[in-house]
Amino acid sequence: MDWYWPIACAALVGQLLVVLYAANNYHYMAAKFRRKKPPFYRPRTTLIIPCKGTDSHFASNIRSFFEQDYEAYHLLFVVEDESDPAYRELHTLVREQEKTGRACQILVAGGSRSCSQKIHNLLYAVDRVPPQTEVLAFADSDVCVHRDWLSHLVHPLVVPKRGVTTGYRWFIPTANNAATLAASALNAAVAQCLGNTHWNLAWGGSMAIRAEDFRRLGMREIWSQALSDDLSLSWAVRRAGLRIVFVPECLVASFESFTWRRLCEFARRQFLITRIYAPGTWWMGFLSTLGSVLGLWGGAAAALYAGAIHAEHIVLYAAVPLVFFTGQLLRAVLRQLAMAKALNEHLARLLPAAAADVFGCWFWSLLLLALLLSSAAGRTIRWRGIRYRLVTPTHIRILGSQSRL
Repeated sequence: MDWYWPIACAALVGQLLVVLYAANNYHYMAAKFRRKKPPFYRPRTTLIIPCKGTDSHFASNIRSFFEQDYEAYHLLFVVEDESDPAYRELHTLVREQEKTGRACQILVAGGSRSCSQKIHNLLYAVDRVPPQTEVLAFADSDVCVHRDWLSHLVHPLVVPKRGVTTGYRWFIPTANNAATLAASALNAAVAQCLGNTHWNLAWGGSMAIRAEDFRRLGMREIWSQALSDDLSLSWAVRRAGLRIVFVPECLVASFESFTWRRLCEFARRQFLITRIYAPGTWWMGFLSTLGSVLGLWGGAAAALYAGAIHAEHIVLYAAVPLVFFTGQLLRAVLRQLAMAKALNEHLARLLPAAAADVFGCWFWSLLLLALLLSSAAGRTIRWRGIRYRLVTPTHIRILGSQSRL
């Protein structure tokens, strides 16, 4: 088996680089949380939140946007039509906040004909932001943010070469069934890829861009026939030579529960969109996951075979799966330590998911590879009751009508 060693050595070097990348991202996050200096850049900001239906913890999520420690921001909530349950709930929540004097509007966008319903809602709101708006911030209604989320999200835009800032979600299980714990672990592995790196992608549930850059990049035209708000924005920002800055303080809580069917549908949709909008990122994720699976399970098979035929240097054969297992374990520990710093107020609820991530690290790469493979073919997805076909990153077709909630 002389052919095995060059491949094994290359795989081990690749695994070491992946662990170093994860460690670098962890240290980037840890350094941000050690620094307590409050953000000083606070331009006039409009925060836009598209809503569809009332997700788990909807009321508490919406209240968190009203409670931002930020002086000059305007809130725009936008729904497709008044029959959406979110519309009635939003009016109730806005009435609760009237005494605070916070500037707020609830907009009704109508149905979309050329882009995803979410983007249609966003564009409708963007056309109605106050004229003095300097920064556009975006969030999803299924996340809960802390009081200084907006100030941290906006602050890095003080540097002109930074095109967009982004946080990311962290799934907090509302049920500890296997599918929900799996979703939390897989999402954590994706979140771990963000850091002080050029590989960052914006995430629409927690992102901000200067209003001037939004116009200069032609985002209205790009969004007018797009499916994904964040990946199309990432594409435009990279094309302009600007940076996508990950802000660890803007890692946000998303309270969720999953069935296996919903998890598979959700993961395929996310990965398929990534394959169309950011194929390099998809391939990097696929190849690194394939390498993890082959290194651990293929290495273990090779070690067992070498033992069966009494090959020389059996210890070296055994070292390959051991190194890959150790690497996966270290990465799981690092991302859970990062979570403990970012979302320590939710730590008690996250402990089962953290334990599942660490002790099940040997399994998650297999599941992730299967989900990535499910997104390797096809261009049709279902999202919030609507079927779309992704033709190109800047053109989609709406195939089915929206279901009522």
